[in-house]
Amino acid sequence: MRDLLLTHGYFLFEDPKERQIMKPYAPLGILYICSHLRNKGFAVDVFDTTFSSREELFTLLRTEKPSLLGVYANLMTRSNVIEILGVAREAGWKTVVGGPEPGAYTLEYLQAGADFVVSGEGELTLEELLEAMRAGETDFSKVAGLAFLDRDGEMRQMPPQAQIANLDLQPWPARDAINIQRYVDTWRTHHGSGSINFITARGCPFRCNWCSHQVFGQSHRRRDPILVVDEVEWLLQNYSPDMVWVSDDVFTINHAWLRSYANEMRRRNLHIPFECISRADRLNAEMLDLLADLGCFRLWIGSESGSQRILDAMDRGVKIEQVQNAVKMSRERGIQSGMFLMWGYEGEDLEDIEATIQHVSVSQPDIFFTTVSYPIKGTPYYKKISDRLVQLEPWGKTSDRELKVKGKHTKAFYSFADKLLRDEVARAKLIQNDGVGEPSEIGVLDQHIHEWRAGLLSTYHEVEQ
Repeated sequence: MRDLLLTHGYFLFEDPKERQIMKPYAPLGILYICSHLRNKGFAVDVFDTTFSSREELFTLLRTEKPSLLGVYANLMTRSNVIEILGVAREAGWKTVVGGPEPGAYTLEYLQAGADFVVSGEGELTLEELLEAMRAGETDFSKVAGLAFLDRDGEMRQMPPQAQIANLDLQPWPARDAINIQRYVDTWRTHHGSGSINFITARGCPFRCNWCSHQVFGQSHRRRDPILVVDEVEWLLQNYSPDMVWVSDDVFTINHAWLRSYANEMRRRNLHIPFECISRADRLNAEMLDLLADLGCFRLWIGSESGSQRILDAMDRGVKIEQVQNAVKMSRERGIQSGMFLMWGYEGEDLEDIEATIQHVSVSQPDIFFTTVSYPIKGTPYYKKISDRLVQLEPWGKTSDRELKVKGKHTKAFYSFADKLLRDEVARAKLIQNDGVGEPSEIGVLDQHIHEWRAGLLSTYHEVEQ
């Protein structure tokens, strides 16, 4: 008899943007939970919603014998998860939710139909919960990291669960529980190169005040580099990917670890192209040489803003010059650079937007993405602006991304900022590459830039009410 069914509520084919991108990766979080619980003797399956439909999941829930359903929830899947909980409970399942969002909205998830909410890492809490259920207990107050409603409808929040101290004792994610090869093949079909993901560590010790630390806190725990190479070698042998994605929050935090990992990859004559995320202050010439030697073809750098004033307000702990130097050093080694940028952080003004445009124009990363900042509950940023937040739609049908911030610039303002950034960077690239660029191209860009800057100024005083 099954003890637990795990799922995650992300349906790729319902996401128009992702159907264009088609770069899915396996849900490692629930696969780690699956392997941990299987090792403890529990019967655990995974329903991977990525390539499935909600109708397929709902049919399973309505036709199979109910047990406990565990659902991973994040900011983007909230409404799907709420619907899954409703169907599961109607079909007689007990339900538990976890992941980066439920810990911040514990009561809301319980009121929306979850029997239990797990805060933090899920392995040990779910192990204790399943043991209690197997023993027929109805009092779950001894399960650390768990929340539930008591008989009076009052929320009971148990003390935090201890984090897993030694990740090397944990089994690898239960990749056999889902069709990993389909992820690799989807990448290969749409991009010519099949890709697969793995992690070498859990958590991020840095304190950017807009970033959520609900699952791992601000810990940073690393696996033994030799054992990570064991997993990489196994992945290459079993799935034959053309590239890999290192899913760590910041891959280059520990330089000694990276040296050991690189040495072991060389010793076994293993080489696979990969991309990863880093911070500019954790990169130097030696680390970039190592990354290039290992096969890093793209390095994502969290730049966020080109204004040092805004970066300091974010508690980023990074200097603009460090970001620009990291991009430059990456380029010198043939490593593409990607930048994440954020508009609209609290206190940002026109001069900060212009500073960001100048920063990206000078840096010339190979790729850059922008988003308009949004407050994630549980973060210092959310707390700072919480008195100005307006919930536009029912909580269960929206996400923190749709919260309106009173006094913030309108979408039109940030649309002009995006267009201005894009064309200013393109203009700078033409000049840097060609000396002066083609006059006709420069002229068209100048015309657009003038138009976008005028639009930015005309919408400057329009704010959300």
